[in-house]
Amino acid sequence: MSNEQKQPIKMSRRNFLRAGAAATAIGVAGAIKAPAKVASAASDSLKYTPAAKGQWSKLHPVHDMGSVSLRFVEQNDQWLGTTKIVGTIKRQSLYDSGFHRCAEGKVSQRGQLGLYNLISKDPMALAIIMGTGLPMPLVEGPSAPKKMDIPDPEQMSQHIKDLAYFLRADDVGIGKMPSYAYYSEKVIYEPFPGRELLELPREKVVKPMTETDMPFVIVVMIDQNLETTLASTGYDAISLSQSFLGYHATGIISVIMAQYIRNLGYNARAQYAVDYNAAMPPALIAAGLGELSRTGDCTIHPRLGFRHKVAAITTDLPLVPDKPIDFGLLDFCRICKKCADNCPSGAISQDDDMKETNGYMRWAANIDKCAEFRASNEDGASCGRCMKVCPWNSKEDSWFHQAGTWVGSQSKASASLLKSIDDMFGYGTEQIEKYKWWLEWPENYKLPPAAVLTAPLPQHGAL
Repeated sequence: MSNEQKQPIKMSRRNFLRAGAAATAIGVAGAIKAPAKVASAASDSLKYTPAAKGQWSKLHPVHDMGSVSLRFVEQNDQWLGTTKIVGTIKRQSLYDSGFHRCAEGKVSQRGQLGLYNLISKDPMALAIIMGTGLPMPLVEGPSAPKKMDIPDPEQMSQHIKDLAYFLRADDVGIGKMPSYAYYSEKVIYEPFPGRELLELPREKVVKPMTETDMPFVIVVMIDQNLETTLASTGYDAISLSQSFLGYHATGIISVIMAQYIRNLGYNARAQYAVDYNAAMPPALIAAGLGELSRTGDCTIHPRLGFRHKVAAITTDLPLVPDKPIDFGLLDFCRICKKCADNCPSGAISQDDDMKETNGYMRWAANIDKCAEFRASNEDGASCGRCMKVCPWNSKEDSWFHQAGTWVGSQSKASASLLKSIDDMFGYGTEQIEKYKWWLEWPENYKLPPAAVLTAPLPQHGAL
């Protein structure tokens, strides 16, 4: 064979595609036999191959909870995770929440004025808020008449977690739904006849809750973005947008998951920011995604700290609940107090010990002060200062932070060490300008005059 004959045949991608098309045209492709397994696959029913026993899910075989020293605890009549239950916990009215009390003028005129002006402070926040309301019609609905067979609840639990991650959740857990987490009643503010929907004041309608208790709760969590938090003061313009970034994303995820479960023939309701029927902190604790913190009823995740928002799906789909967690947060919060030291409203308790509130032990934060400041803040829109300064999420994403949180989860002494190191390096109180990407509109942050509370409202369409 000559040297010319030994040269390998060269073909461009375009020529290859042309040749393939020609071969198909003359029937050559039809003569190629597919492997037997592939050829028969179309006739077989598709079956789900579960992850290995004990794995978190297929997409996340190991649950990423950061570097903490993690322990699992039981949920019973005396404890919800590490939250001690000392009496009967009554279902709370959503009407008693801080923002609703501000809306009614029960906190202060300043809080009421600020709340009326809150969503118009920042154009970007308003856009995200408007988008957050879009999934609301899908929170509930009828289930398919035929229930799909669920032979293995553990397999289904892994599958549900994978669905949440596929839908871009940053974390997900499944818990036994505490019955006291449901609200006793909710408040709907209706516009006066002939007035624009977004105008205030509105007529208040208090509706008793009638939702049937579901045995399980699926909690999905979204990170509010580390770099943005590092650049923010914690109470500038981006705070409201960060909150609703999480509310919007978890809202979309939760309504899709709820509809999917209903398509399988089971009951499911999405619980997200614009239409909660249940309080999220006890659901989050039950699902093993955090512990109660010094800020009162807010929870901290061992990897994301406060820097998250959650939504939930309450359901009777057969599932296996995860266990609540203990990563030493109560001892840490007892020592640290950094959120209380830096709270611009003074709403967070400096007490060393918890107090009984509605049948359980917690630090006695002042929700009225918190809501008033978030509504009336004249340096930005809302507030997330506690999220900003908390040592569990205030640092850069590095081995140093991982080592620090491992140390902080060990004991009271190590918690004190982590807090000291956090203060020494200025973590949580700095603004890293290279990450600041948003715009500020300080002329919009000032409170409107008190006269708007009593002035006649414009007619429909007059905005």
